[in-house]
Amino acid sequence: MYAYIKGTVEGISEDNLILEAGNIGYNIKISARTANMLGEIGSFVKIYTYTLVREDAFWLYGFLTKDELDIFRKLITVNGIGPKGGLAILSVMSADELRFAIISGDAKAISKAPGIGAKTAERVILDLRDKVSLKEALQPKEDSVTASAAGNSVSGEKNEAIEALVALGYSASDALKAVNRITVSEDASVEDILKASLKYLY
Repeated sequence: MYAYIKGTVEGISEDNLILEAGNIGYNIKISARTANMLGEIGSFVKIYTYTLVREDAFWLYGFLTKDELDIFRKLITVNGIGPKGGLAILSVMSADELRFAIISGDAKAISKAPGIGAKTAERVILDLRDKVSLKEALQPKEDSVTASAAGNSVSGEKNEAIEALVALGYSASDALKAVNRITVSEDASVEDILKASLKYLY
């Protein structure tokens, strides 16, 4: 129903945002990560939304990026993962960290979410493995065409660096997080990326 809402932050809790737009205060369910990333009370934000309508309920779920909304939509297609479970998972990991956990079969990372057990985490991996890609996780999220092109040119090297970190014993999620933290030039080698990433892991 609503693609997004732009408005003023009137209240924030661990799982809820009150956003005022057009003299209306919207109660929007959010993840703990989103709550931590929102600005102070009175700040102006754009929230992408998912609307859930039932006979006894009308809920809005909010996200700071289209990317996070997209992965949330995928999550709630998994049997046993409703909107609450989807937000729980996105409270402990970013969309990209979740993608890599799915691709690498890292059920342990997903099961860190409150209320998500090992079997449910494995079901997420099984159901979504063919619906996410490493390319999505590695590409820059800026709208800049130049930035996206640069990101695509080094995605292969980043992939190899991540695989090397996992081979060294780091978790798939930690490896992805470290690689995505560094600035990578177009001519960077796998060794360059690996050395820079290790600085964040020591």
